[in-house]
Amino acid sequence: MRTRVKICGFTRVEDAVYAANLGVDAIGLVFYPPSPRHVGIEQAIKIVNALPAFTSIVALFADEEESKIRDVLARVPVDCLQFHGDEPAEACRIYGKRYLKAVRMQDDIDIGALALSYHDAAGLLLDAYHPGVKGGTGSQFDWELIPKQCNLPIILAGGLDDTNAKQAVQSVRPYALDVSSGVEADKGIKDSHKMAAFIKQVNEGDKVTT
Repeated sequence: MRTRVKICGFTRVEDAVYAANLGVDAIGLVFYPPSPRHVGIEQAIKIVNALPAFTSIVALFADEEESKIRDVLARVPVDCLQFHGDEPAEACRIYGKRYLKAVRMQDDIDIGALALSYHDAAGLLLDAYHPGVKGGTGSQFDWELIPKQCNLPIILAGGLDDTNAKQAVQSVRPYALDVSSGVEADKGIKDSHKMAAFIKQVNEGDKVTT
Protein backbone atom coordinates (compact mmCIF):
# COMPACT_ATOMS: atom_id res chain seq x y z
CA MET A 1 0.00 0.00 0.00
CA ARG A 2 1.25 3.46 -0.86
CA THR A 3 1.74 5.80 2.08
CA ARG A 4 -0.21 9.01 1.56
CA VAL A 5 1.33 12.41 2.35
CA LYS A 6 -0.38 15.46 3.79
CA ILE A 7 1.57 18.69 4.12
CA CYS A 8 -0.04 21.09 6.55
CA GLY A 9 0.23 24.78 7.36
CA PHE A 10 0.36 26.46 3.96
CA THR A 11 0.08 30.23 3.89
CA ARG A 12 1.32 30.96 0.36
CA VAL A 13 -0.28 30.00 -2.94
CA GLU A 14 3.00 29.15 -4.64
CA ASP A 15 4.03 26.71 -1.91
CA ALA A 16 0.75 24.80 -2.08
CA VAL A 17 0.85 24.59 -5.88
CA TYR A 18 4.43 23.32 -5.77
CA ALA A 19 3.46 20.65 -3.25
CA ALA A 20 0.51 19.56 -5.38
CA ASN A 21 2.75 19.26 -8.42
CA LEU A 22 5.11 17.08 -6.40
CA GLY A 23 2.20 14.69 -5.91
CA VAL A 24 1.20 15.42 -2.32
CA ASP A 25 -2.20 13.89 -1.52
CA ALA A 26 -3.56 16.59 0.77
CA ILE A 27 -2.99 20.25 1.56
CA GLY A 28 -3.66 21.32 5.15
CA LEU A 29 -4.97 24.82 5.91
CA VAL A 30 -4.87 25.98 9.52
CA PHE A 31 -7.89 27.95 10.74
CA TYR A 32 -6.57 28.26 14.30
CA PRO A 33 -5.73 31.92 15.01
CA PRO A 34 -2.99 31.34 17.64
CA SER A 35 -0.97 29.32 15.12
CA PRO A 36 1.79 31.08 13.14
CA ARG A 37 0.48 29.09 10.16
CA HIS A 38 -3.05 30.45 10.45
CA VAL A 39 -4.74 31.56 7.22
CA GLY A 40 -7.80 33.72 6.80
CA ILE A 41 -10.68 32.73 4.57
CA GLU A 42 -9.68 35.02 1.69
CA GLN A 43 -6.15 33.63 1.51
CA ALA A 44 -7.47 30.09 1.84
CA ILE A 45 -9.75 30.65 -1.16
CA LYS A 46 -6.77 31.88 -3.23
CA ILE A 47 -4.75 28.81 -2.30
CA VAL A 48 -7.53 26.35 -3.07
CA ASN A 49 -8.46 27.99 -6.36
CA ALA A 50 -4.87 27.69 -7.59
CA LEU A 51 -4.58 23.95 -6.95
CA PRO A 52 -4.84 21.33 -9.69
CA ALA A 53 -7.44 18.57 -9.65
CA PHE A 54 -7.26 15.59 -7.28
CA THR A 55 -5.55 17.42 -4.41
CA SER A 56 -7.56 17.14 -1.20
CA ILE A 57 -8.11 20.15 1.04
CA VAL A 58 -8.05 19.59 4.80
CA ALA A 59 -9.20 22.39 7.11
CA LEU A 60 -7.73 22.31 10.61
CA PHE A 61 -9.61 23.64 13.64
CA ALA A 62 -8.96 23.46 17.38
CA ASP A 63 -11.89 23.90 19.77
CA GLU A 64 -13.43 26.39 17.36
CA GLU A 65 -16.98 27.76 17.54
CA GLU A 66 -19.45 25.99 15.28
CA SER A 67 -20.46 29.23 13.58
CA LYS A 68 -16.88 29.97 12.53
CA ILE A 69 -16.37 26.47 11.16
CA ARG A 70 -19.59 26.76 9.17
CA ASP A 71 -18.43 30.13 7.82
CA VAL A 72 -15.26 28.52 6.47
CA LEU A 73 -17.24 25.63 4.97
CA ALA A 74 -19.64 28.03 3.29
CA ARG A 75 -16.82 29.82 1.48
CA VAL A 76 -13.89 27.41 1.12
CA PRO A 77 -14.28 24.12 -0.82
CA VAL A 78 -13.01 21.79 1.89
CA ASP A 79 -12.81 18.01 1.46
CA CYS A 80 -12.07 17.01 5.03
CA LEU A 81 -12.06 18.55 8.51
CA GLN A 82 -9.29 18.03 11.05
CA PHE A 83 -10.06 18.60 14.71
CA HIS A 84 -6.98 19.29 16.79
CA GLY A 85 -8.54 20.24 20.12
CA ASP A 86 -10.63 18.45 22.72
CA GLU A 87 -13.69 18.07 20.50
CA PRO A 88 -15.95 15.12 21.38
CA ALA A 89 -17.05 12.89 18.52
CA GLU A 90 -20.54 14.40 18.36
CA ALA A 91 -19.03 17.84 17.75
CA CYS A 92 -16.92 16.51 14.87
CA ARG A 93 -19.70 14.82 12.93
CA ILE A 94 -22.35 17.56 12.82
CA TYR A 95 -20.97 19.16 9.64
CA GLY A 96 -21.67 16.27 7.29
CA LYS A 97 -18.00 16.18 6.26
CA ARG A 98 -15.37 13.51 6.52
CA TYR A 99 -13.13 14.31 9.47
CA LEU A 100 -9.85 13.43 11.14
CA LYS A 101 -9.40 13.53 14.91
CA ALA A 102 -5.96 14.51 16.13
CA VAL A 103 -4.61 12.80 19.23
CA ARG A 104 -1.77 14.27 21.26
CA MET A 105 0.06 11.14 22.32
CA GLN A 106 0.88 10.31 25.95
CA ASP A 107 1.69 7.06 27.74
CA ASP A 108 -1.88 6.56 28.97
CA ILE A 109 -3.64 7.17 25.64
CA ASP A 110 -5.94 4.30 24.63
CA ILE A 111 -6.02 4.41 20.83
CA GLY A 112 -8.44 1.49 20.67
CA ALA A 113 -10.98 3.30 22.83
CA LEU A 114 -10.60 6.49 20.79
CA ALA A 115 -11.14 4.55 17.58
CA LEU A 116 -14.44 3.35 18.99
CA SER A 117 -15.51 6.81 20.19
CA TYR A 118 -14.65 8.40 16.82
CA HIS A 119 -15.72 5.34 14.84
CA ASP A 120 -16.97 7.40 11.88
CA ALA A 121 -13.73 9.38 11.55
CA ALA A 122 -11.71 9.07 8.34
CA GLY A 123 -8.64 8.49 10.50
CA LEU A 124 -6.80 9.27 13.73
CA LEU A 125 -3.90 11.72 13.41
CA LEU A 126 -1.28 10.97 16.06
CA ASP A 127 0.85 13.93 17.11
CA ALA A 128 3.26 14.81 19.93
CA TYR A 129 1.89 16.12 23.21
CA HIS A 130 2.94 19.48 24.63
CA PRO A 131 0.97 21.22 27.38
CA GLY A 132 -0.99 24.15 25.99
CA VAL A 133 0.10 23.52 22.39
CA LYS A 134 -2.38 22.08 19.90
CA GLY A 135 0.18 20.80 17.41
CA GLY A 136 2.81 21.91 14.92
CA THR A 137 5.56 21.68 17.53
CA GLY A 138 8.00 19.76 15.37
CA SER A 139 8.53 17.22 18.15
CA GLN A 140 8.45 13.45 17.77
CA PHE A 141 6.71 11.09 20.18
CA ASP A 142 7.48 7.46 20.99
CA TRP A 143 6.20 5.42 18.05
CA GLU A 144 6.06 2.36 20.33
CA LEU A 145 2.85 3.87 21.73
CA ILE A 146 1.10 3.17 18.41
CA PRO A 147 -0.82 -0.12 18.39
CA LYS A 148 -0.09 -2.57 15.60
CA GLN A 149 -3.80 -2.87 14.82
CA CYS A 150 -6.42 -0.12 14.77
CA ASN A 151 -9.97 0.07 13.42
CA LEU A 152 -9.21 3.44 11.86
CA PRO A 153 -6.47 4.58 9.47
CA ILE A 154 -3.46 6.02 11.32
CA ILE A 155 -1.96 9.30 10.14
CA LEU A 156 1.44 9.83 11.74
CA ALA A 157 2.55 13.36 12.60
CA GLY A 158 5.02 15.01 14.94
CA GLY A 159 8.66 15.78 14.24
CA LEU A 160 8.73 14.31 10.75
CA ASP A 161 11.16 15.47 8.09
CA ASP A 162 13.25 14.03 5.28
CA THR A 163 15.65 12.42 7.78
CA ASN A 164 13.07 10.13 9.38
CA ALA A 165 10.18 9.86 6.89
CA LYS A 166 11.51 6.61 5.41
CA GLN A 167 12.00 5.15 8.89
CA ALA A 168 8.47 6.22 9.87
CA VAL A 169 6.99 4.38 6.90
CA GLN A 170 9.02 1.25 7.60
CA SER A 171 8.50 1.21 11.38
CA VAL A 172 4.87 2.32 11.75
CA ARG A 173 3.39 1.53 8.34
CA PRO A 174 0.78 4.25 8.74
CA TYR A 175 -1.91 5.09 6.23
CA ALA A 176 -0.33 8.54 5.82
CA LEU A 177 2.34 10.91 7.09
CA ASP A 178 1.48 14.49 8.03
CA VAL A 179 4.31 17.03 7.99
CA SER A 180 4.42 20.76 8.63
CA SER A 181 7.48 22.31 10.27
CA GLY A 182 9.76 19.60 8.89
CA VAL A 183 9.43 21.00 5.36
CA GLU A 184 9.61 24.71 6.21
CA ALA A 185 12.09 27.49 5.65
CA ASP A 186 10.19 29.47 8.29
CA LYS A 187 6.86 29.03 10.05
CA GLY A 188 4.19 28.92 7.38
CA ILE A 189 6.78 29.26 4.58
CA LYS A 190 7.47 25.94 2.89
CA ASP A 191 10.83 24.92 1.44
CA SER A 192 10.48 23.35 -2.00
CA HIS A 193 13.64 21.23 -1.63
CA LYS A 194 12.53 19.88 1.76
CA MET A 195 9.08 19.01 0.43
CA ALA A 196 10.58 17.15 -2.53
CA ALA A 197 13.07 15.33 -0.31
CA PHE A 198 10.32 14.34 2.13
CA ILE A 199 8.13 12.82 -0.56
CA LYS A 200 11.15 11.02 -2.04
CA GLN A 201 11.90 9.44 1.33
CA VAL A 202 8.28 8.34 1.78
CA ASN A 203 8.41 6.69 -1.66
CA GLU A 204 11.69 4.97 -0.74
CA GLY A 205 10.08 3.66 2.44
CA ASP A 206 7.18 2.26 0.43
CA LYS A 207 9.56 0.33 -1.83
CA VAL A 208 11.04 -1.44 1.18
CA THR A 209 7.71 -2.29 2.84
CA THR A 210 5.97 -3.46 -0.33
